[in-house]
Amino acid sequence: MEITRKAYAKINLGLDVTGKRDDGYHLVRMIMQNIDLYDTLTYKLNESGEVNLSASAEGVPTDDSNLICKVAHQLQKEYGVTKGVDITLEKRIPVAAGMAGGSTDGAATYLALNDLWDLGLTKEQLCKLAVKLGADIPYCIIGGTALSEGIGEVLTPIKEMPACHLVIAKPAIAVSTGWVYTELDSKDIPSHPDIDGIRDAIEGGDLKGMCDLIGNVLEDVTTSKYSIIKDIEKILEDNGAIRAFMTGSGPTVFAIYDDKEKAQEGYRAVKESGLAPELFLSEPIDPNK
Repeated sequence: MEITRKAYAKINLGLDVTGKRDDGYHLVRMIMQNIDLYDTLTYKLNESGEVNLSASAEGVPTDDSNLICKVAHQLQKEYGVTKGVDITLEKRIPVAAGMAGGSTDGAATYLALNDLWDLGLTKEQLCKLAVKLGADIPYCIIGGTALSEGIGEVLTPIKEMPACHLVIAKPAIAVSTGWVYTELDSKDIPSHPDIDGIRDAIEGGDLKGMCDLIGNVLEDVTTSKYSIIKDIEKILEDNGAIRAFMTGSGPTVFAIYDDKEKAQEGYRAVKESGLAPELFLSEPIDPNK
């Protein structure tokens, strides 16, 4: 038996940090959105009980340190599964990009192995298991457009984001999420994004109103060290983007366009600049449809 799944990337239309728990996890309020950029994973049942992973991209770990393998072993242990799985990962989502590339692969693995191993678990049950391995995984299991709260595990689906065109641009730098949050903890947050306003604009179908309110409290931290992010945003906005902003802890920038040709112009401008070797045209998507 074999199952193939697409694991979609996400962007943050709003990201606020509201506090910190005693265990070190940060409390957040975020608007999350899947986009049409995805990894492809193929799962083949084996009788050996082993979990074997291969990946198309160099530098992606294929041992038990990979979240995909951690998910498989967790399910085996939790439910006494004696069968194994051979997994092939075709990687397209940039690594360490603030787009939940690892978390979405983990989420796809929960969903696929639930079917492959005939576990019969609901998405809610999978989410309870998933949060033990990563705060973004429950959102990636649910997908679509959602308000994410708590440490990321409290999810409220909302109306689909207004139709638009996206340019996704990742510069050739690596940003440590741990460093970003440590820096954030060392200073006051001067202003917080209007998460409820972003949600209202989305549910009202107001693309421009949503773009006007987009905010990410991590951006000032990350761009203080990596000014290239601002340089990319300026190119995109100078070439027709309604708004360009950083997703997650960075360094990836997403730009929102109301016109496909404008998006293509922005894409070409960034490509010519050479600032973002990993560059994609995309659109918002609801994987549940």
